[in-house]
Amino acid sequence: MCGRRIPLVLSLCLIVGSVQSQSSSQDNFIIQYLERRLTQIEERLNQCEQNTVSITQKNYDLSSEVRGYLSTLTVLRSEVKSQMDSVSSRVDRVERELEYLENNIPNQSDIEMEEALLEQQIKAAELEQLKKKAAVRMENDCSTALSQVKSLKIVNKAGDIYGSWFKDPSEGSAKVYLLSGIRNNTVLEYASLESFIDKTSASPAKELQLPFRWQGTGHVVYNGFLYYHRADTPNQILKVDLLNGTVVDSTLLPGAGRLPVYSLNPNTYMDMAVDELGLWVMHADPEYGGNLVLTKLDKGTLAVEFTWDTQCRNRDAEGAFLICGTLYVVYNTRYGGRSTIQCLYDIHDTIHSNESPVMFFPKRYTSHSSIHYHPGEKQLYAWDDGYQTIYKVETRRNDQIIAQ
Repeated sequence: MCGRRIPLVLSLCLIVGSVQSQSSSQDNFIIQYLERRLTQIEERLNQCEQNTVSITQKNYDLSSEVRGYLSTLTVLRSEVKSQMDSVSSRVDRVERELEYLENNIPNQSDIEMEEALLEQQIKAAELEQLKKKAAVRMENDCSTALSQVKSLKIVNKAGDIYGSWFKDPSEGSAKVYLLSGIRNNTVLEYASLESFIDKTSASPAKELQLPFRWQGTGHVVYNGFLYYHRADTPNQILKVDLLNGTVVDSTLLPGAGRLPVYSLNPNTYMDMAVDELGLWVMHADPEYGGNLVLTKLDKGTLAVEFTWDTQCRNRDAEGAFLICGTLYVVYNTRYGGRSTIQCLYDIHDTIHSNESPVMFFPKRYTSHSSIHYHPGEKQLYAWDDGYQTIYKVETRRNDQIIAQ
């Protein structure tokens, strides 16, 4: 019996173990399934939460946008109301003015008197302009005109490709001034032309600092004052005392600053000049087809004394200068070459372009960036591709020019 019980017990043990093993694997499967389902539920809950946050943010943004629209509508409504009130007041004012005009229409005799008064005022203004022009003519006995440009002399090579140099044309002054570049605030002052030429001179250049930068190359020095176009302004001219570097006076030149005065010198919008009659400035005005406008300035106050509209175009022009109130415009091509004087304008109306032959400059480099006439020396100080050059000029009386 005992021998039979042992196998039976063993069999029962094996059966119980097999049942327990099957039960354990089923439990593990169920647990894993439940874990996966819980994970999926958590992911969906997270997604739902994210969607809720997104919808909440969109609702907030939409609410803010609507509030902005409402605020804009409120402002527009206020503006419309204000405009309606303004229109209403204007209509009331127009009605009052019409009523006033109906009650105060002048008769024909009053109109004729007003027209006569206006005509007198126009004639008085024209007479005043003629007096100013006559004053310019009578300021100095200046009856000479240019007949030839000759005797090229290369003095030095200093500074940038563009710039200007000149002497103070006032009597007794020998100082030479150099302004390199098209935008700067440093002026080099030399005691004389010799010290400018001689680089080993014992008296080096004196650096003068300006309170404001210049623009272009159309500057001049006259009686110790520098006249120049202030940079970053369309048409402001400054008068600076070179002894202390202070601005003495300034003015805005009407009509200037919209076009370069010369198309081949596009950085210069106003070109200053000095001749036997005083201080001048040239500019190009688009209202006159880009032709040059010549203005006489009072050297003390910079007040405009008179303005002339010339027939000289700015297209293909590279520079200009004045001799005895006659404007000579220098032309070239954008490729460089030999400069020629092809147009002149005489404020005295004694010589004209068709009565004066085309004048050539002596052989030089490319193109002038500035040309300044010295009335005392009868010379032109020019800046030619970085070279400082001097031209001699020959002048004759106007009647001799006309007679040729």
